[in-house]
Amino acid sequence: MPEKELIGKQPIVPTGDQVKLSHAGKLSMWLDDYNDIFSDFDPRPYAQRTLSEDFLSEAKRESKEMVSGNYGLYLLVPHNKRNLYHEAIIKKRLKQHFKKQYDHILDKKRRVFNQGLFFVELGVVLMFVTTFLLVRYEHANFLLTFLGVIAEPGGWFLFWEGMSLLVFGAKELKSELDFNKKLSKASIYFGAY
Repeated sequence: MPEKELIGKQPIVPTGDQVKLSHAGKLSMWLDDYNDIFSDFDPRPYAQRTLSEDFLSEAKRESKEMVSGNYGLYLLVPHNKRNLYHEAIIKKRLKQHFKKQYDHILDKKRRVFNQGLFFVELGVVLMFVTTFLLVRYEHANFLLTFLGVIAEPGGWFLFWEGMSLLVFGAKELKSELDFNKKLSKASIYFGAY
């Protein structure tokens, strides 16, 4: 059998250099072609296409192994399918995507924090007003007592809901933020196999 025919049929085994990449703050991924990076449902050109959910989930999973420092994303494509022009466009699109996502999630984290802080403050104010009314007007009329009964659990609810947003809301976004920060700062390289 000629050597050309064997190339497509032989199993591809990573070389020592490729194995080292994944253990040195680098993320390397094998692609059949450039379309593996993008959504199958998006017909736009590479500069505008939506990234594939499979590509993103695999990158998230693998990025947990990346240590801090010089991040690198190595995309390995068959040598006969490489196109330097497309690679330049794809690098720019990937950087753009991860930077945009990082900024979006950072903004969302700020909004969650501000909402949590607002809830805590409003809860404390409600509890303070309720306490003031109950102490000041111990023998108040029915309406004032009813308002106190409503405001007290409302204050507690807002306080604890705000604390939950401050503590857990921001924590939930941390992994997404870290992933997009790593890949927005990563150097992107294409290689052949």
